[in-house]
Amino acid sequence: MLKKPNKVIEVDAVVVKFAGDSGDGMQLSGSQFSDTSAFAGNDLATFPDFPSEIRAPQGTVAGVSGFQLHIGHKEVDTPGDLADVLIALNPAALKANMKWVKNGATIIIDIDNFDNKYYKKAGYIEDPLGDGTVDGYNVVKAPISQLSKSTVKDLGLDAKSAERTKNQFALGMLYWLFNKDLKYGEEFIENKFGSKKPLLAEANKRVLRSGYNYAETVEALRTTYQINPIKDRKGLFRNITGNIATSWGLIAAAERAGLELYLGSYPITPATEILQELAKMKHFGVKTFQAEDEIAGINSSIGASFAGDLAVTTTSGPGLALKGEAIGLAVITELPLVIVDVQRGGPATGLPTKPEQADLMQALFGRNGESPCVVIAASTPANCFHYAFMAGKIALEHMTPVIMLTDGYLANGSELWNIPKIKDLPEIKPPFVKDNSDYQPYERNPETLVRSWALPGQEGMRHRIGGLEKEDITGNVSHNPLNHEKMVGLREEKVQRVVNCIPELKVSGEDRGDLLVVGWGGSYGALISAVKDCQAEGKKLSLAQFNYIKPMPKNTAEVFSRFSKIIVCELNMGQFANYLRMTFPEFKYLQHNKIQGLPFMISELKEKFNQILEA
Repeated sequence: MLKKPNKVIEVDAVVVKFAGDSGDGMQLSGSQFSDTSAFAGNDLATFPDFPSEIRAPQGTVAGVSGFQLHIGHKEVDTPGDLADVLIALNPAALKANMKWVKNGATIIIDIDNFDNKYYKKAGYIEDPLGDGTVDGYNVVKAPISQLSKSTVKDLGLDAKSAERTKNQFALGMLYWLFNKDLKYGEEFIENKFGSKKPLLAEANKRVLRSGYNYAETVEALRTTYQINPIKDRKGLFRNITGNIATSWGLIAAAERAGLELYLGSYPITPATEILQELAKMKHFGVKTFQAEDEIAGINSSIGASFAGDLAVTTTSGPGLALKGEAIGLAVITELPLVIVDVQRGGPATGLPTKPEQADLMQALFGRNGESPCVVIAASTPANCFHYAFMAGKIALEHMTPVIMLTDGYLANGSELWNIPKIKDLPEIKPPFVKDNSDYQPYERNPETLVRSWALPGQEGMRHRIGGLEKEDITGNVSHNPLNHEKMVGLREEKVQRVVNCIPELKVSGEDRGDLLVVGWGGSYGALISAVKDCQAEGKKLSLAQFNYIKPMPKNTAEVFSRFSKIIVCELNMGQFANYLRMTFPEFKYLQHNKIQGLPFMISELKEKFNQILEA
């Protein structure tokens, strides 16, 4: 008879890190446990972390793939700083992640892979299980590979497929450790493999149960943990990544505008998933075109915009550079266009799978001539939906390109999302011209400076647009220097008047105090967590997180004036801080910057804030 655990401890939150070789299924296991936690009513945030190489050398630190998951009984804003539980399927996974686990954490290892061969590959000189590396930790040495293969040996799987089920064994141990229902894990497997690979589905389900049963017998796991569901949370929720949320936000914007959605893009990490997701949505009137390069992708989208679609192109930093000239074409023709830039570490190819916020100056100024665009930034995986929707709304209603910034942290990370009803979303009213013979392509709404949108084929509204400077009102080609100056001013002012359609800046905390923490985009989770922790200690600081960057909210200067000190935190060398110095030079800005291909940690932010407050 299996022994029962001595006790069950209720905890508010826990951080789990899955780590192994690329190909060991760490991303799959992380997603599976995330979905299970969501079904159990826990809040969550995730952070996948994997190498950019298609297959780095097996067993090396460079080839380690990880997935961090923070689940809680209360609201969770980040994937967590340090892990309470680490699953390390080989020595390299252990070596790469020891600095990211708490003292006294539980470390589950696949003892079958801990031998001299793998120690050497990982760069260990001695056995890490005996040289003091894991002293003070609760180490569970499980023969994961061996037991996984023996569990499925009668199914006739090839050796490679049998070996690949080991992630499910480790996951089964976690299900037991945190009192999770196996049925959700089995349903995940069935949905993933059942229809196409039933034998593989059966093997993975068997191994999942085997890991669960094994955990009941392990002396080092005599205690299990219970994370209760969040109470009084209303609505229909699902676990969603930033890329999926972005895709669905664009679809919703097209639906509310009564238009079809067109995406012209070239695959690039970490934005490719948006193209993949939208390619599955033909039943919603979505058209996708995988172009031969970045330039062709955006130019096809400009053509679709001219024809009357909500047109989108998606990319990352290197692709945004290539799209620069075409973005200028959309600016001068004044056609609606959404450009989604999922930022990554750079320059050049840089760190394709790591997050960074270093494309801001490129989004603001990275084009020839005076070429203003609206620039907005999402701040959580879930609100990528909202800001993709708003990017579509602003582009269509103001006849302008809109650059929406996310990053690899938001794109691949996930959290719970309260699914809205389309009818509850704001209306989108494109400025289509009515049929009349007095149409002029660049006649403007005097309040917004927005020109009317005539579609090909509308009787009496034939017109031409293009990349040459045009005369105001008529749109005829013009080389008049005074007209050029006038048109440059009108295009900039049109973008600036978008400020009347965006919300004012709000602060999290008191509206005045000793320190205002300023962030933008995907830094939000760590910043709000650090600020809340400091506020709980009686410190007088607040957070201002920017989602609208050009134009910035009209009350920005007023908010800044209420605080003694301002610190700008961002994952770059200080691009937003410099932009603020350009725009609001009357204030002094302190900086905290990180350029490591990693998000902020709450602990490092708290330390910085306390240093400033105590100075």
